[in-house]
Amino acid sequence: MSEVRVRFVGGPAHDLVRALPAGPDGAPPVRWIMRHPGRDAPVDGGPDHLYERERPDGTGTWTMRYVRTDPIGVTE
Repeated sequence: MSEVRVRFVGGPAHDLVRALPAGPDGAPPVRWIMRHPGRDAPVDGGPDHLYERERPDGTGTWTMRYVRTDPIGVTE
């Protein structure tokens, strides 16, 4: 499986850059749910943060734009 470089824009992961799985077209997933455990979160993690794919920037890094945060388990 190949990977693609993604920068998260907005929300709790703002400016985080990481590799995500790439589809056959070389693009990251259309939506990505980031589980962000905080130090005050329960043992099984914190809330779910939804990001949606945008376009790649001039360097070839894709962007994922913050959409919303859901309580634990709502996105499952």
